[in-house]
Amino acid sequence: MPYMIYDNSFEGFLTTVFECYAQKIVPIDICRERDFQEVLFAEKMNIPSDEQKADRVWKALRMKLHTRNNELPFLAFLSEEDGIEMKLYRFMKRVFESSYSIETDFGDRDVLDLKKIERQVMRETMRILQFVRFQKTKDGLFFSPIEPRYNVLPFTIKHFKNRFADQPWLIYDIKRDYGIYYNLKKTEEVVLTEKGFDGRNGKIKSEILEESETTYQVLWKNYFDNINIKERKNLKLQRQHMPQRFWKFLPEKAPV
Repeated sequence: MPYMIYDNSFEGFLTTVFECYAQKIVPIDICRERDFQEVLFAEKMNIPSDEQKADRVWKALRMKLHTRNNELPFLAFLSEEDGIEMKLYRFMKRVFESSYSIETDFGDRDVLDLKKIERQVMRETMRILQFVRFQKTKDGLFFSPIEPRYNVLPFTIKHFKNRFADQPWLIYDIKRDYGIYYNLKKTEEVVLTEKGFDGRNGKIKSEILEESETTYQVLWKNYFDNINIKERKNLKLQRQHMPQRFWKFLPEKAPV
């Protein structure tokens, strides 16, 4: 029974599940490469990602799941919670080996946990869709920093690609130090070696910011302030719908 180590990607995790079946392995644990801590005398296997193997597992899994749960494994994986790989592995094993649907078997702790995690990740995804604010650079790139609780950026790509198809953009996850860049044709994952923005609040440095951008941000903040009805101000409700951890990225919440 080895520790199985993969390359941090969902594709790598699915490849690991494939190898568990192909080699008839029951793992002690499935660990991200970046998180694995050496265990004395433990057997370990490093599993390289394989697109074809991962694709076979993903297609087979989606065929067994109800359509409403087709994205559940991916969303749960994006949570990055400790132990999520083994929860998913046990869940997938039951799905593959059962002749009936186990997706509503909430007496199974893994099923219950995964559904709860899915809801949390979906809620965070919706917040990112709501609170992304782009800044325009002098070379015409629209840049937005984010710092989500979960690694939800991959699940938002389709939305932003459709919504902003006519402009190049880069959405960068400051917490995980990677971003998704769209060049008007396709998206790709990027890591910035030189960062032209403030790591605390994502604000682009003035020397590369489009000159009119500051004016637009001031106008947006003035609009926000003017439509606000002070007599009905409810900070508790505002924080409920607009968590304070997002405020540092929002021009409308910037200090005067």
